[in-house]
Amino acid sequence: MSASPKFAHVVFQTGQPNQMRDWYCAALDGHVVYQDQALCFIAYDDEHHRVALMTLPGDSRRKHPTTACAHHVAYTFEDLDELLHRYVLLRDQGTIPVVCIAHGVTTSMYYQDPDGNFVEMQIDNFATPADATNYMHGPEYAGDSVGPAFDPEAMLAARRGGTRVEELTDRAWSLRAGLPDPMPILVGV
Repeated sequence: MSASPKFAHVVFQTGQPNQMRDWYCAALDGHVVYQDQALCFIAYDDEHHRVALMTLPGDSRRKHPTTACAHHVAYTFEDLDELLHRYVLLRDQGTIPVVCIAHGVTTSMYYQDPDGNFVEMQIDNFATPADATNYMHGPEYAGDSVGPAFDPEAMLAARRGGTRVEELTDRAWSLRAGLPDPMPILVGV
């Protein structure tokens, strides 16, 4: 019998645990389960914690864009309306994405936490993993595996105006805006 592990949690080491705690509680609509001088545990679903913060002793430095490390943690929303709702909640608190990308397989908004870690808020654009995998083996993805950037305010306005989800999550909608290549933002150059 093979084991099928389930994702449990992610741990960030930080020199600014209170700022990170506040950011993740706001971004994920989470709450603190436990916090002391060394650790903070945050939950947002039925798991006892999904994000943990480990306080570094002494001074810490913000991650440099070219540091070899995990690039981002991603969170999937049920549908585009939920993703846009979270965008509005965060925007109204002063937290905006650093870049939004129509990957094709997902529609994604990338944020940075106070330590510079990327956090992706996304929706899957396909009904099944098999459909997504087939798309990734197709010509559009082969031609550009990253995808074009999009303006979240334009997407929000279009959705509020009645534009169908299928149109907004198609790369063609994002390409019409002609925004710059998102890769330099993702890699920090």
